[in-house]
Amino acid sequence: MKHPKKIKLGISIGDLNGIGSEIVLKTFDDSRMLEFCTPVIFASTKIISFLKKKYKLGINFQGIDNAEEVIDGKINIVNVWKESVTINFGEEDLKVGEYAFKSLEAATEALKNDKIDALVTAPINKHTIQSEKFNFPGHTDYLAKELQGESLMLMITDDLKVGLLTDHVALKDIAEVITPELIKKKIRIIQQTLKQDFRIRKPKIAVLGINPHSGDNGVIGKEDEEVLKPTLNEFREKGELVYGPFSADSFFGSKNYKNFDAVIASYHDQGLIPFKTLSFGRGVNFTAGLSKVRTSPDHGTAFEIAGTNSANISSFKEAVFKAIEISSCRNEYIELTENPLKRQSKKI
Repeated sequence: MKHPKKIKLGISIGDLNGIGSEIVLKTFDDSRMLEFCTPVIFASTKIISFLKKKYKLGINFQGIDNAEEVIDGKINIVNVWKESVTINFGEEDLKVGEYAFKSLEAATEALKNDKIDALVTAPINKHTIQSEKFNFPGHTDYLAKELQGESLMLMITDDLKVGLLTDHVALKDIAEVITPELIKKKIRIIQQTLKQDFRIRKPKIAVLGINPHSGDNGVIGKEDEEVLKPTLNEFREKGELVYGPFSADSFFGSKNYKNFDAVIASYHDQGLIPFKTLSFGRGVNFTAGLSKVRTSPDHGTAFEIAGTNSANISSFKEAVFKAIEISSCRNEYIELTENPLKRQSKKI
């Protein structure tokens, strides 16, 4: 298999009081990573120099003022701010949250304007980042607005992909939020992303029930019988490989997930608890349904170990590789499905 084209990979630095900066810098302290991508980190050379010294790293980087000045084959630091930032590892700090947003905002603008090819986001603190400009439950909703797409949180490893009908929704609201329209929209998103981003021509998808035992034929709630089952039947009547609802309690333990290309859970913990149990440290959060590629590690800021030089970089490193792989797959898909007349005109 040929190596994917080296891409310009944008990285938002996340909450500086967490482990984000540590895992970013340690990942690219390995110079071999530059064989796969050109990293573009949105922060400041001052803060990166401080962190390099703290973690005793040999990383070399190039400071630039905007993403248009990216130097291929170098670690580029876009100076989003020039002033010093006080870091208190492990503490929630609204001021530090402002810098997390500044980094994300600048990286997103560069992504929208094709100055970078894909984005990997380091973990934010969802409380301290809140402001007039960022009033969202997390990265996914913010990027959906900025990139004008219908997003779906898709947790991925090489052999397991778990999407969500609802992500950051309170448990008491789940049943009301899940409608036939929402189910159809999310299934369509995951079908498309499996085709264009993972080279799966005819995706086979499992959907987990809303209630325990998928409602036990209406004994434990009516939502599975009245909302979920009829909607899934519509897909099967069209010959599409969409199955369920499956009882969530035994689905993963029985390894039934291995029979499908992806699994759609009804709500956050129903999907993410088994996913992280099976793959913690290797999992990646991919935002499907957007016009651009964005990934992130499958963990948060880990304030409890921040600044101790003990963070595990494996999930962030995997997020980098998945962003590269997905970008390559998507570019290939676009080329293959492009209007043949347009392809012909390019050759002429």
